[in-house]
Amino acid sequence: MGESDKKGNAAPPASGLSKGLTSYGDAGFSLFLRKAFIKGAGYTDDALSRPVIGIAATGSGFNPCHGNAPQLLEAVRRGVMLSGGLPVEFPTISIHESFAHPTSMFLRNLMSMDTEEMIRAQPMDAVVLVGGCDKTVPAQLMGAASANVPAVQLVTGSMLTGSHDGTRVGACTDCRRYWGRYRAEEIDADEIGRVNDQLVASVGTCSVMGTASTMACVAEALGMALPGSASPPAVTADRIRVAERSGATAVALAKAKLAPDRIITAKSVENALRVLLAIGGSTNGIVHLTAIAGRLGIPVDLARLDELGRETPVLVDLKPSGQWYMEDFHHAGGVPALLRELKPLLHLDAMTVTGRTLGEEIEASGAGFPQEVIRPLAKPIFAQGGIAVLRGNLAPGGAIIKQSAADARLMRHEGRAVVFENAADLAERLDRDDLDVTADDILVLKNIGPKGAPGMPEAGYLPIPRKLARAGVKDMVRISDGRMSGTAAGTIVLHVTPEAALGGPLAYVRTGDRIRLDVANRSLLLLVDDAELRRRREARPVTPPTAERGYLKLFLDTVTQADQGVDFDFLRLPRK
Repeated sequence: MGESDKKGNAAPPASGLSKGLTSYGDAGFSLFLRKAFIKGAGYTDDALSRPVIGIAATGSGFNPCHGNAPQLLEAVRRGVMLSGGLPVEFPTISIHESFAHPTSMFLRNLMSMDTEEMIRAQPMDAVVLVGGCDKTVPAQLMGAASANVPAVQLVTGSMLTGSHDGTRVGACTDCRRYWGRYRAEEIDADEIGRVNDQLVASVGTCSVMGTASTMACVAEALGMALPGSASPPAVTADRIRVAERSGATAVALAKAKLAPDRIITAKSVENALRVLLAIGGSTNGIVHLTAIAGRLGIPVDLARLDELGRETPVLVDLKPSGQWYMEDFHHAGGVPALLRELKPLLHLDAMTVTGRTLGEEIEASGAGFPQEVIRPLAKPIFAQGGIAVLRGNLAPGGAIIKQSAADARLMRHEGRAVVFENAADLAERLDRDDLDVTADDILVLKNIGPKGAPGMPEAGYLPIPRKLARAGVKDMVRISDGRMSGTAAGTIVLHVTPEAALGGPLAYVRTGDRIRLDVANRSLLLLVDDAELRRRREARPVTPPTAERGYLKLFLDTVTQADQGVDFDFLRLPRK
């Protein structure tokens, strides 16, 4: 509530440049000083009297996913000004998946804090969040949810596809496919070099339904991004027009004071989960959506996720679960076309950044048209959603598998564990010719969870051992407490909770143990009796990792497990 005026009435909340004044003990002087400095940049009193729209700028020379940021920023500014607002850009941390050490996930929470605090610290009535690469969109939505200032998410868009010897290719499912062939010595160094030149044909995020594309679709389904904004490729006119509309929408949000807590609700989170399942989306999307919802005290229960997965079919035919690319998804109608098919399963009264409900937006999107990428609800690609939740004595807190990208032959499998204690052990032994491993074995990698790595890297996509790859083996069961890229495929169990670094059962698996995977029955069992596990635990108790200083200490002291979004515990709100 604002300060009372002389008549005792409550003053309206501060807005524009008057918002969040630096304290000098004199509010009038604080505003006078602020205006004096910003006028040094050439602004007039007329410009400074308008709603201030912040634009979180994440362009970086280390982030080619955001390589179109200058064009997007120009269009956002145009949209803001055409609608009577004052656009003001500000920088935040920018994270690229391939350029962040030790892993981009380690820095996601830091970026979210940067985003939140800059929104809080600087005078803005609304904000446009410009991001695209895997961890940037969740970080921005986490920060915006916590700051609770009106916000609209603008994703940078997907890259174009390339061509290798007449075959269409795109990052990064095809990266992994061709690298697997190279490891198996099916192609030589010259060819893998030529492939490397074609995989990323333009700036933008991965051209398949990896984590970046998944989070773009999730942001739209959540109501935090404009309808139709998830799918336009980065270098298209459609993407620029979305940016202009996002700027205009931010001005409308500022006037309506429509904040994230009215958009990100239990209903909209469930809608977003439905979409994630229907697109065959990245397993990382579960962790990120859990973290976003957790900032507003909204739980994402794994049991409920599995219920949704049994009810929600995969309808989008994109790699790695299918055959097409994001360009094709856009031409097929994008998320609005998918929402039309999912309409009977959705909460249509959920609010969106347009000020209209999801149901109203679906109606406004019009009728569909013939296409091959988005299937009708009655004719799905997979009858169940892309992700299944597993439980058992190996994962008492749960684990997940992307069943839509797995080998059907391995969905019920029992095998001997071949164990790697950590990523360094994997790198040292995996490709040795004397490694004792067969295609029927189950590869187990420990200590790549939130605390163990640290940062839960995408090392859960364990490569097929070189000697098996040479023999033509394309898939085998793999289990870890880490993550994998949304662009990856295979029979891979991830996010085993509790992680090995906390002394979870995974820590005590030994080579030679038998493990049973049964996806249909949602079961993951270590076939070792409780007494033996207890002996192992007592013989070698686990000490969780610690650090003496800096961000690493903050991370290790406060990061949660995968089922709570790998967020910092002090940033989550109590459960609603």
